Amino acid sequence: MTDYHNYWLDKEIELLKLKIKLEEQNKNTRANISTSQGDLSTSDEISQELNNFIGMENIKNEIQSLTNFIKIQKLRQEQGIGSISINLHSVFLGSPGTGKTTIARIMGKIYHKLGILNKGHLVEIDRAGMVAGYVGQTAIKVNNIVESALDGVLFIDEAYTLSSNNSPNDFGKEAIDTLLKRMEDYRNRLVVIVAGYGDEMTSFIDANPGLKSRFNRYFNFQDYQANELLAIFEKLCVEHHFSLNNDVQQFLLNTFEKLYSQRNQSFGNGRLVRNIFEKTIEKQANRLINSSLNITPDLLSQIMIEDIANE
Repeated sequence: MTDYHNYWLDKEIELLKLKIKLEEQNKNTRANISTSQGDLSTSDEISQELNNFIGMENIKNEIQSLTNFIKIQKLRQEQGIGSISINLHSVFLGSPGTGKTTIARIMGKIYHKLGILNKGHLVEIDRAGMVAGYVGQTAIKVNNIVESALDGVLFIDEAYTLSSNNSPNDFGKEAIDTLLKRMEDYRNRLVVIVAGYGDEMTSFIDANPGLKSRFNRYFNFQDYQANELLAIFEKLCVEHHFSLNNDVQQFLLNTFEKLYSQRNQSFGNGRLVRNIFEKTIEKQANRLINSSLNITPDLLSQIMIEDIANE
């Protein structure tokens, strides 16, 4: 009877040890997952920088979706499940002044935070910086640019201009071919973002099988609407300690509605607002200097309707 009792007692002890061991393993697994998620989260500073942008809700949502996808792939890899290869080369479609360059810079920071890029810096370039006027020089220029962008983001503005010249003496094609080769050589150390007008960029990508196979992630930057243009102007006023009354706000809104309704491909968006703001505060300064008023802090901060500059 004693032997029987000891046998089951030993079994219970073994089961208890096994249970403790399993609980400890689960605890460690949960801790590892928690640590990984903490490492993969984007910092509050980067998130705040992105959220501070006026409008652009579709861009913010797409970046959040991409960030979530990268986080999960990293966790799958760490847990030994296997991850899906991520192609981060992107096409930014939109008019000037819609924030493409700034968003590219933020994405570099996000990729660095997530461990995709060791540096996450941004190198901005255009056709003039890539294409030379002599045989053999273009490849050298592109190679140097790529070297400077390694472990970061290479942002090529108005990239469609690389293939817009059909002259036999144009070396845009050499620039594209060299870039594609370097993208393959450094596929784990370089993210390339090409940007420009929607129709031109779509034609540019579709016309080159090498580009089309590498760029399949598109971000559409929409023109700012009138209320968003007003919000940008108001934000500039707050940043530089100027104030607007209701009448001035309504006047500006009417101005931006007119500009928006008459916009064409060269519509400046945020850049247009900044230009109007800078000209406006110049007009305000001239008004104050030429007046006979005692210039007080309130007057220095007030923008009147007569100060609002034309486009």
